[in-house]
Amino acid sequence: MTWAVFALLSAVFAALTSILAKIGIESVDSTLATAIRTAVVLVMAWGMVLLTGKAGGISHIAARSWVFLALSGLATGASWLCYYYALQQGPASKVIPIDKLSVVISLVLAFVVLHEKVEVKTVIGGALITLGTLVMVL
Repeated sequence: MTWAVFALLSAVFAALTSILAKIGIESVDSTLATAIRTAVVLVMAWGMVLLTGKAGGISHIAARSWVFLALSGLATGASWLCYYYALQQGPASKVIPIDKLSVVISLVLAFVVLHEKVEVKTVIGGALITLGTLVMVL
């Protein structure tokens, strides 16, 4: 169940991220704000790598993993740039739920790309998330 605890902590920190970003981005260009956030994340992530002694693992990463991690990083950067711009321009109470549609999109991609098993309860949950998002933003 450790993964569930960390997933819940991820949700809590993501919620804090949204609210803190909305406050911090008030008088800052969204692209600059994204760069500042990214620099902080970079320092924190490498700090954890060094603190836990995992830096030696770099030499064991396969080329395929490098490619997909780089693509994931590009997707993250694009997501953050779009998110910060939307957050700066719109109300957090509308931007955040739309951003969280990433859950539904991720589920669809897990089924299509990763060939994960489609379960009725997952489809119903995804539909409810979509419906809930529409209720919140309309």
